[in-house]
Amino acid sequence: MRVRVDYPRRGRRGPTRFLPSWRQLLGLVFLALAGVVGLGGWVYATTPIPDVNAEARSEATVYYWADGTQMVSVGAVNRQNVPLSDIPLPLQNAVIATENATFYSDPGFSVRGLARAVVNMARGGEVQGGSTITQQYVKNTYLSQEQTASRKVRELCLAVKLSRSLSKKEILQGYLNTSWFGRNAYGVQAASVAYYGTDARNLDPSRSAMLAALLKGGDLYDPSLGPEHRRRAEARWRYVLDRQVELGFMTREERAAYTVFPSPRPRSVAGGLSGQTGYLVDAANKDLRNRTGLTAEDLGRGGYRIRTTFDKTAVERLRQAVEGAAGVGADRDLQFGAASVRPDDGALLALYGGPDATRHFTSNADTAGVPVGSAFTPFVLAAALQDAAGGEEDNGDDGTGGWDGGMPYDVVGVGTGGAPGPYGATASGGAASRSALALRRALVRGDQDVFRLLGAGVGLSRVRDVAVDAGLLPGSMATLEPSFPLGTSTPSAIRMAGAYATFAADGRRAEPYSVTAVTYRGARLEGLERPAGRQVLDREVAREVSRGLRDVAVDAVDPGTLNALGPIAAGRTGGDDRSPAAWFVGYGEDLSTAVTAFRTRPGGQGLLPLGGAGGPGSERDDELPLRVWSSYMTASRSTGGS
Repeated sequence: MRVRVDYPRRGRRGPTRFLPSWRQLLGLVFLALAGVVGLGGWVYATTPIPDVNAEARSEATVYYWADGTQMVSVGAVNRQNVPLSDIPLPLQNAVIATENATFYSDPGFSVRGLARAVVNMARGGEVQGGSTITQQYVKNTYLSQEQTASRKVRELCLAVKLSRSLSKKEILQGYLNTSWFGRNAYGVQAASVAYYGTDARNLDPSRSAMLAALLKGGDLYDPSLGPEHRRRAEARWRYVLDRQVELGFMTREERAAYTVFPSPRPRSVAGGLSGQTGYLVDAANKDLRNRTGLTAEDLGRGGYRIRTTFDKTAVERLRQAVEGAAGVGADRDLQFGAASVRPDDGALLALYGGPDATRHFTSNADTAGVPVGSAFTPFVLAAALQDAAGGEEDNGDDGTGGWDGGMPYDVVGVGTGGAPGPYGATASGGAASRSALALRRALVRGDQDVFRLLGAGVGLSRVRDVAVDAGLLPGSMATLEPSFPLGTSTPSAIRMAGAYATFAADGRRAEPYSVTAVTYRGARLEGLERPAGRQVLDREVAREVSRGLRDVAVDAVDPGTLNALGPIAAGRTGGDDRSPAAWFVGYGEDLSTAVTAFRTRPGGQGLLPLGGAGGPGSERDDELPLRVWSSYMTASRSTGGS
């Protein structure tokens, strides 16, 4: 018998013939539901449970020097499987309370969480949200970490199948042994050792709550990574404990016993990352995260081959310069940080992060807590000259070796103690040249009054913008107060070397980078093309700043070093700087290098005065970075550079 569907509908005329009836609509809905159910059943039936270790392979990540030789192999994955009986009940409860409260009763997935994932997908967002412990175990053990619809469907099917074939205790044990806790630790046993130096079986409810908090993101909740991380960790720790009370895993009386945050032990790294290697790996990982979106968890899983820009010989020369020129070790609180960048393209060739990455984990080359002092004043000068240039790309040179563009302020008057008075944007010729010359002399003298007044005249926000355009990070800029032009900001040595390299490259900024290529299990990662440079300063502005910095170099560097290095330009902190740190930053044809020295308080909180740090024969504390810089740059030149 043939069934005829009344569509288009008889007895109706015009467009209404094509409007389906409610019965037809209801039939379509049931048909669609049947299709979805059928498809889901087919996917479920045809999705096998793979071998547990098929895709959870432990593999080291290898880092290479710029010349292709191996720097270090990190891994394999730091994981030690333990039975559930060795995992204390308070830790199990803490994880269940915060990750999946219905774990023991759900079928392996959460209907509410699944609905959220569908809504996210429909909105074009990430395909995630609401994963149960079973789903997370499936993702950790059988699947990749990608957030796609197909992976999410497989995850759901495998979670249901595992719930039918494994006990809840087996699933919980597998999850706790495969989850990432930060510090390159996979599983609760490795995490317990990494954070508290003890086996998981010895954890009390307070420390258990801290480890459970890390499941939210090990690189976000590790208290040792900074004040903001600690605030997040403490808030999450309190939530984990309170949530257990809410669900009946802990009484209020038991909860009241835990009021002091269980601070983990200081972060440490593997022995293979000793010396400068750990700092180099940290810099490369940071560059990768910024440019590709890889997370610390992704990198911790291993399997990557990472080619860096680091020159092995240059790194060793910089280490020897610090340890040899400054007599490191005589003052345990004295710290050095240094970085060397290639102005042509921004490649980070070398850095000095501290005495040993396994004992002093935070890299002094990439720290953002050391005031830069008067080494910042070239950016004030650049801001004044850039405004005078009127935004033109190149004002040319009048052949006298000095600035011939307009000058916005009477810096001649400022330099002699007079009040600043505007020349106007049309000032040029002899007056402008005298103004530029006065600023260059002020740069050599480190005349704070000149640059305080000049910064106020140009505008503090304008000075900040020019410094950021040159390469300093916005987050390292200090509050815009009258002292701002004198260097209250706290950029890193890497960023200072890169920003001075902008002057060396005639105003063309090349973003510092440290990774050139990455493969993951044979496949090349995208997004690692060399960062494109861009013109951020007028060429003649950059050249005029370089002229001033060459005057500084002549005043600061001994004649023998000057002869060995050829034409160089440099900035430094002055002897009368109130900054608790000393800096020397300079560049030649192919290297821009920044060196800082500072003294830390015991425990690392805050900075101490540098007085006497230069040693008995030193007249100025700011000679320390100069010694390191001169030794390193001279060695680089004598061996043909990097």
